Amino acid sequence: MQLRISQKYRHMKRFRQIVTVLAKYGFSDVVERLNLSPFLNAGRKILRVRAPITATTTAARIRYALEDLGPTFVKFGQVLSTRSFLIPASWLAELTQLQDKVKPVPFEMLRPIVETELGAQMSAHYSSFDEDPVASASVAQVHRAVTTNGDEVVVKIQRPDIDKLVQTDMEILLELASLVEKYLPESRRFNPKEMVEELARSTKRELDFMNEARNIELFAHNFADDERVHVPAVYWEHSSTKILTLEYIEGCRITDIEELKEKNIDPQELAQYGAQFILKQIFEDGYFHADPHPGNLLVCEGGVIAPIDFGIMGRLDDELVEVFSDLLIAASKKDIALIIRVMSDLGIVDDSSDTRLLQRDISDFFNRYYGVSLRKMHMRTIFDEGLEVMNRHHLSVPPNFLLLGKTLGAYEDIGEQLYVDFDFSKEVKPYLLKLLKKRLDPERIAYQGIKTMRDFYKLLSILPYETESILRRVKGGKVSFQLEHRGLDNLIKELDRSSNRLSFSLIIAALIVASSMLIRWEIGPSLLGYSVFGLFGYLFAGLLGVWLAIGILRSGRL
Repeated sequence: MQLRISQKYRHMKRFRQIVTVLAKYGFSDVVERLNLSPFLNAGRKILRVRAPITATTTAARIRYALEDLGPTFVKFGQVLSTRSFLIPASWLAELTQLQDKVKPVPFEMLRPIVETELGAQMSAHYSSFDEDPVASASVAQVHRAVTTNGDEVVVKIQRPDIDKLVQTDMEILLELASLVEKYLPESRRFNPKEMVEELARSTKRELDFMNEARNIELFAHNFADDERVHVPAVYWEHSSTKILTLEYIEGCRITDIEELKEKNIDPQELAQYGAQFILKQIFEDGYFHADPHPGNLLVCEGGVIAPIDFGIMGRLDDELVEVFSDLLIAASKKDIALIIRVMSDLGIVDDSSDTRLLQRDISDFFNRYYGVSLRKMHMRTIFDEGLEVMNRHHLSVPPNFLLLGKTLGAYEDIGEQLYVDFDFSKEVKPYLLKLLKKRLDPERIAYQGIKTMRDFYKLLSILPYETESILRRVKGGKVSFQLEHRGLDNLIKELDRSSNRLSFSLIIAALIVASSMLIRWEIGPSLLGYSVFGLFGYLFAGLLGVWLAIGILRSGRL
C-alpha cells in the first residue's frame, strides 16, 4: 500500500479534508495520479465535487488550496516560494502572497492555555488584558495587555492543539511528498521530501516560543550599541513555550510613506540605513531576520527601525559569510574560475560535474549583465538567474543561501518602495571591503597559520602509529572491503514481490489442473457426481486467487 495502515486509519479524516480541498479547486486529476482515492471510503464520491473552482489561474487555485488546508500547508507554500528558480513566475507571484491570517479564536478558549502555561491566574501577571486580538494567524494570535508593573506589552498565544494538527499534517505531507516523487516524475526537480523535512525542522522550532525569545535576545545583543535599532524586550516571567510576552512598540510600517513624512522621516535616508541594517546582520553577525516583509519592520519616532516577529531567522557561519563575499567579489571582477573554485570548496561542484559546460553557462550569465548600470540590476533577479544555472547542472544549494537570497530580495523591494533610485549593490561595497580587510589582518593570518601548524603537527605525530596499525592489519589479513549497494532496495523489493506473486500464480494453476484431473478421472469419494478432492482443490485455488487479487488491488498496481 502507498500509505502505512496505521497512518491510513489514524489520519483518515484529515486525508478526506485534503482530497476534498484539492477536488474543490480543480485538482482531481492530481488526486487520481497520486492514487489517493482508494484509501478513502468516500474517495470516488469526494472526487465528484459538483462545482470545482476552475475559473481562475492554476497558480491562484494552488494558493487558495494551500490557504484552505491550514498553517502547515501555507508554510509549505512559503518554503516553495524560496525556490523561485524552480517554479514558474506565475506560481511565485501567488505563493509570495500566502498569508496565514485566519478567524480569531474566542479568548475563552485561550484563557486556559495562558493560565496553565504561566501557572497562575491571569490577574497575577496582567493588570489588564484586551480580549480582542490585534493580529490573528494560523499558529497564534496576539493581544495587547498591561503587566502588573504597568508595562504595555503584546502577548502571543498559541492556538489550542495547533501542535497536534501540525504534527499530523507533517506526517501526511511526508507521505504525500513520497507519492508525488513516485507518481509525478516532473516534481522531482523540486525535491518535495527535502522541502517537507526542512519545513518540519523550522516549524518545530517555531512552535516553541522559547526559541523565538532566545532569537530576540541574541538579536538585541548584536544591536545593543545601535541607537537606530530598537528590539522589543522579552518578559521572561510572562512567557513559556506557548506564550510569549513582549514589549509593545508604537510605530508605522516601514513602507507607509505618508506616515513617515508626517513624522519627518526621510524615506531615502531610511532606505540607506535599512540596507546597512541587513548587511550588518549578514556580514558582521552571520545572523539575520529572515522574514522582513513590511509588517515585520516598524519605524518609530526619529527613524528608529523596530523589527518584530523573530520566528524565522537565518544563520551563516564564518565559512559561509566568506564564501558569499568571495562570490560577490568574483562576480564584480567577472572571475569565473574563482566562482567555480569557491563552489567546489563549498561542495556544490564535485568530480561528476561538467565544469567546462558550467563555466560556459556562468560566462553567458555574466555577459547578460556586462556593462549594465548597477541601478538597473536587481539582486533578486540576479540571484534567481544564478540559481537557475545551478539547477540546470543539478547542483545543490545550501538552504541558508536560499533563505539569504529571498531575504536580500525582500529588503531590496522595501528599499525601492522607499526610494525609487535605491541602489542596494552600492551599499554592499563598504561591507565587502571591510570583510576583506578583516581577512587580511596580520593578526588573523598569524592565528590561522598557528592553527594550521598545530593541525599539521598533530597529523605528523599520529601518522607513524596509524600507518603501522594499517600495515599490521593488512599483513594479518584483517583488512576487508565491503561493497554496499545504494538505491537498489526498492528494485529488490519489487523483484521479490513479483517473484512471490508469480510463484503463487503457478501454485493456483497447478491446483486447478490437478483438481480438473481428479474430477475427470472420478478419483476418491464423490459429491453430486463430482470428486470431493477435485471440488476442494477448486475451492482452495479460488480462495488463493481472491487473496492474490486483493493483494494486487491494495498495492494499486494491476
